[in-house]
Amino acid sequence: MYRLEVSHTAHRQIRRLPTQTQERVDSAIARLAENPRPPGAKKLTARDGYRVRVGDYRVLYQVDDGAKVVIIYRVMSRGDVYRA
Repeated sequence: MYRLEVSHTAHRQIRRLPTQTQERVDSAIARLAENPRPPGAKKLTARDGYRVRVGDYRVLYQVDDGAKVVIIYRVMSRGDVYRA
């Protein structure tokens, strides 16, 4: 079982989502504690970490296997998530 950490930025991005989407994103994040690399998760090539798809949104996160921590650092629409 991995511990979940959500960055301040990601938390703020989740709060701005529609309520139904927030629930789906929260559910997807909770499942990452059980399996940080679920089927459908992709390793990012331009930066460290992984992404998981939740409808039209993407959750970007890093996994620290040594400390058993999943760090969620960005949650945005698929068109904007990889910018900056």
